[in-house]
Amino acid sequence: MEEREFQELLKTRTDEAEQIIRSYLPPEEGFQRTVLEAMNYSLLAGGKRLRPLFMGETYRMFGGSGRVAEPFMAAMEMIHTYSLVHDDLPAMDNDMYRRGRETAWKVYGEGMGVLAGDGLLNYAYETALRAFDIVRADDRARQGGSGEPDARGGEDRSGVLTVARALAVLAEKAGVYGMIGGQCADVEAEEKGTAVSEELLLFIHEHKTAALLQASMMIGAILAGASEEEIRAVERCALNVGIAFQIQDDILDVTGDSGELGKSVGSDAQNHKETYVTVKGLDQSIADVEKLSREAVNILSGLPGEHSFLERLILMLIHRRA
Repeated sequence: MEEREFQELLKTRTDEAEQIIRSYLPPEEGFQRTVLEAMNYSLLAGGKRLRPLFMGETYRMFGGSGRVAEPFMAAMEMIHTYSLVHDDLPAMDNDMYRRGRETAWKVYGEGMGVLAGDGLLNYAYETALRAFDIVRADDRARQGGSGEPDARGGEDRSGVLTVARALAVLAEKAGVYGMIGGQCADVEAEEKGTAVSEELLLFIHEHKTAALLQASMMIGAILAGASEEEIRAVERCALNVGIAFQIQDDILDVTGDSGELGKSVGSDAQNHKETYVTVKGLDQSIADVEKLSREAVNILSGLPGEHSFLERLILMLIHRRA
């Protein structure tokens, strides 16, 4: 795939993801209007929409063509956004700006910032649950719109069970055995101020960063009907992508240009924060990013379907300069 073609398709896919996310925004009304405003303010703060992109593209790669992935794409972005809203709170990173504008807690107050994050997390599951309505509607359409049972004497349960499994992956990868677990280890490591082992650092990267990427690709594969072996393959692929992404982030904090990045560099060193670069060294960190990205692309190349765009997306993400 040529660079121009990739960039055009990336814009198209990003615009599609943005439209899907906006279509699931909660209406800002009622006595709870303020928290709904804070939720939408945070969701519409911008971003690359990478997790919905990965989910949608994996869904297509395995032959998915319906709308069942759309509620999950929106839900994934809500979960990612809630984690950022809570990260910004005074009790966590105490950040007043994100993506060039004031953070949710700074605009709406600390208490409302907590509630906005809570609301996004809970509303994410409300949104994902709408996939059940889609598969039931698809089932009725296959039966000619009659609503009558199929030849086996009942509704087709395969779609319902598939959505249920996707929900289980979403819950696990976003929870204490996924992203929250990684956040916990990261917060404790910073509070204690002790040296971080390579094992702990990899645990943080795997859970805090890679888990939602894993969920995105796995859910896309599950909803498209991929085999168990294929689902596990995309899980491994996304693990490599997530870890390499975070290592590259650590590298850019040392080597990046603040003009390109849109933020100051060297903050990890100033805050005496242990990173992959401080533990493994710059040269080894660069080599590990290359190794992990090569392995991720090799895993993809062994899977069915068209994945040239997804391969380019992975390489762009991992080897980014900003």
